Amino acid sequence: MHITQLNRECLLHLFSFLDKNSRKSLAKTCHKLLEVFQDPLLWSLLNFHSPAELTKDNFLLGPALKYLSICWYSERVKVCNVEDWMKNNFQKDFCNRHENTVSDFLLEVCNRCPNLLSLTLSGCGHVTDECILLLLKNCPNITTLKLENCVRITDQTLEAVTLYGGSLQTLHVDFCRNITQTGLERVREKRPSIMLRAERSANMIPDNKPGKKLMFEKASRKLVQL
Repeated sequence: MHITQLNRECLLHLFSFLDKNSRKSLAKTCHKLLEVFQDPLLWSLLNFHSPAELTKDNFLLGPALKYLSICWYSERVKVCNVEDWMKNNFQKDFCNRHENTVSDFLLEVCNRCPNLLSLTLSGCGHVTDECILLLLKNCPNITTLKLENCVRITDQTLEAVTLYGGSLQTLHVDFCRNITQTGLERVREKRPSIMLRAERSANMIPDNKPGKKLMFEKASRKLVQL
């Protein structure tokens, strides 16, 4: 039996075992398989491992998307996580190439994926509070929001959670150095039902150029640890 003789349900099941590139390659072989590739039922879950993957045309965004993760664990993530005021010209040039890639993609998600239930972002150093605010507004069914090593996320995101995270059940803000203990306490107060985790976040040094006072406080903490 030729693969195209299988019914739609079987083809969808077979496609579900393939990665995005393999799905796209198979879809190019005939019109019937292209139709399967374009079936929204195939795209309820999307995982990306670098910003570059977001610019490819090997996936479909639509109302069927429920689970989305963008997790970048490359060594190059460290460059994006350097405080802006400390970056040299080479580092700034590197960041400029993809600074808006994830944010632009998330704006597309806001407009096209209203039924999103879960979002995980890791190593996305250029994602801003404004993006998360729009997502919470446009995707009101989100139950899980996990942010890790997203250095531009601040208490504004936590405030957006208290205002628009009515469906949220789980919130992680791990290694997000620009949120504060005050912001976390506000979430606990306003949304006590949320399972909140903030590993290595609120006690980290914020992302602004340190003045004399901040440098003194940092040195004092080191002395105490010794």
